[in-house]
Amino acid sequence: MERFPQPAASKGSQKWVQMIINEKPEFLNEEIRRKVGISKDEDILWLSPLKNDNYAEYRDQAFLDLLRIELRRFSLADFWPKNGPQWDALGKSSSGKLFLIEAKSHIPELISTMQARDEESKAKIRKGFEETKYFLNIKAERDWSRPFYQYTNRIAHLYLLRQNELPAYLVFIYFINDLEMRGPTTEKEWKGAITLLHSYLGIGRHKLQNFIADVFVDVTHLE
Repeated sequence: MERFPQPAASKGSQKWVQMIINEKPEFLNEEIRRKVGISKDEDILWLSPLKNDNYAEYRDQAFLDLLRIELRRFSLADFWPKNGPQWDALGKSSSGKLFLIEAKSHIPELISTMQARDEESKAKIRKGFEETKYFLNIKAERDWSRPFYQYTNRIAHLYLLRQNELPAYLVFIYFINDLEMRGPTTEKEWKGAITLLHSYLGIGRHKLQNFIADVFVDVTHLE
């Protein structure tokens, strides 16, 4: 299954993503336009997670189908095994720009490890990481399958879409003041954690940096 219906979330990043996409999308759109540098006149249509679609989240071929795109040069199946990233939100602008969203509301959410058990799947993931790191000119010998696997596999998928000459953007949403989850109360706290993450992974200036945006959203503006 590549489409995953979700309940109306009651807490955490899932709750805030559902809320901002369905109730205050223009708030998010303005932040993305500013960070990515696109025209104020360019609209962004959010395709998931929509209330009238059971707040469904998508992955694998289903996320490509939802965005109505084809990978004509390099296929997803050749690059990554099944059960790839399950996107927190997916959107498309009026000019065709693609927005892939990963959201966090507290710092421990940054930590994740590859769950693949099949050796062929693990080998394909590692190969995808090596291709991505080579393209980004990352010299550090770090294992991208841990401890920040969700972060690295999202970058790998951005690399794949860009290699297919698609206008894709990866947006990380970091929610501030999610006190129920004991999340950061300032943008500075998030930036400190992100700096450490980049340092560990060996990520500095690279070819995809203009297509990656960090957006900080104070949840008190959503309630």
